[in-house]
Amino acid sequence: ISKVLYPNDELFEGRELRLKQEYFFVSCSIQDMVRRYLVNHDTFDEFPDKVAIQMNDTHPALAIPELMRLLLDEHGLDWEKAWDITSRTCAYTNHTLLSEALEKWPVPMFESLLPRHLQIIYEINRRFLRDVAVRYLGDENRMRGMSIIEEDTEKRIRMAHLAIVGSHSVNGVAALHSRLLRERELKDFDEMYPGKFNNKTNGITPRRWLLAGNPRLSELITSRIGIEWARDLSQLRKIEPFIGDPGFVKEWKAVKLANKEQLSKIVLDNTGIEIDPGSIYDIQVKRIHEYKRQLLNILHVVYCWLKLKQEPDFSMHPRTFIFGGKAAPGYFTAKTIIRLICHVAEMLNRDTSTNRTMRVVFIPNYRVSLAEKIFPAADLSEQISTAGFEASGTSNMKFALNGALTIGTLDGANIEIMEEVGSENIFIFGLTAEEVAAKRRYYNPREYYAGDPILAKAIDLIREGFFSPEEPDIFHSLIDLLLNEDKYFILADFEAYYNRNRNVDALYRDQDEWTNKAILNVARMGKFSSDRTIMEYNRDIWHADPWPVLKE
Repeated sequence: ISKVLYPNDELFEGRELRLKQEYFFVSCSIQDMVRRYLVNHDTFDEFPDKVAIQMNDTHPALAIPELMRLLLDEHGLDWEKAWDITSRTCAYTNHTLLSEALEKWPVPMFESLLPRHLQIIYEINRRFLRDVAVRYLGDENRMRGMSIIEEDTEKRIRMAHLAIVGSHSVNGVAALHSRLLRERELKDFDEMYPGKFNNKTNGITPRRWLLAGNPRLSELITSRIGIEWARDLSQLRKIEPFIGDPGFVKEWKAVKLANKEQLSKIVLDNTGIEIDPGSIYDIQVKRIHEYKRQLLNILHVVYCWLKLKQEPDFSMHPRTFIFGGKAAPGYFTAKTIIRLICHVAEMLNRDTSTNRTMRVVFIPNYRVSLAEKIFPAADLSEQISTAGFEASGTSNMKFALNGALTIGTLDGANIEIMEEVGSENIFIFGLTAEEVAAKRRYYNPREYYAGDPILAKAIDLIREGFFSPEEPDIFHSLIDLLLNEDKYFILADFEAYYNRNRNVDALYRDQDEWTNKAILNVARMGKFSSDRTIMEYNRDIWHADPWPVLKE
């Protein structure tokens, strides 16, 4: 049950194992919390004051019925008391705006594995819907939409609704994400529970992602402002006066080059591909998903390659396009995108007429130890999700903290990064979340295909099997999705993305100006420390007393 976490859940057996795993880990954790609490307490009156359960997405939402089961069945509390304790103990962090990613368990499967928990969930729902009916005068549409039980062709338990109803706090992980939860996805719940929803913008630990991961840059920064930044990231502001300082800029560029040379060796060892440290390292490393739009990136690569081949006047600074990331085991489209990137890389890297100007790399087995070498070497950070789909993102923060400039949409934490660094120090492009929602009603991706001959040629080459001659049909379904649906507005944003990349190209040719903007990006990353995030969780949700860590 604990051998392979989160197996392929396309099949019944995989889904059932996932539910077993979620219950196994939840039950172990909560029984341990209760055991430890009872060492020093005879009643559960102080349990919410001593224990805080932060449910990180819906995967641990079984914590609510499990804690109720323990309090009711094992310790003899009445319902009202048990519910008061549970709802004051539990809090829920939502991590996605994708409705398909919000877990819904089929009732028959759930009943066969956790019959007592299903009884408890039904009773939670009965009492909750009674409150909704009183509040909204029996509005059946609202009750149906808010119910923990989805009454469709197959009854399913909406775990996000259970998490909201059973928690005293619900938060998103970036300002836009939290606003969209309140105004769109979970609007009825926000109206039902005023004050329950709040925002906690994600953060990253500077000790891991700068101090340990980028020792060269850490040493340079520390040589000028001391080491206090590692505990208080806002101290990085102190490097701003060094922007434009010839000596500091020279050292900064030397650090970046050394990190790029280090990554070039890793790429060679892992892929056999030689890359030029003097080229722009343009990097997109993250989970492979349609909304993250690795397809937009690789389409742009093919587009630039065609322009190099067909237009004698077209020039671009040498650029290395680096991809990395994994797809969920049963996510066929995401795996197809990985195959496309690899096929394009193989073809383009062999083209002697262009491979001095552009190279493409897919680094296999992306993981933290590899990420620690990738972020310090990046020049350009690709944060190009469709606006309104990325909850926050954290690779955007890791790249910026390591001195990469960002090309991205107004999505997730990109917006807050832009607010910190200034719009002139980030490459923002594309539709806003509101524009995406409005455009969905009339969007026709084929108009964009018809309107740009080079884009059409790039798409046709992929579909016809030019990059996959041994399997000419493998990208048919991917391109058909793009031309007939394009759910994530790749073609709508393509021109803006291409134009912004031309701005990247022009700026990179002025190395001092590029470096000054990179220094400013690092200096303004103080907000994105996980220390700040954790302090906000504690201040607003957990209310724990800080306890000093004593050195041995």
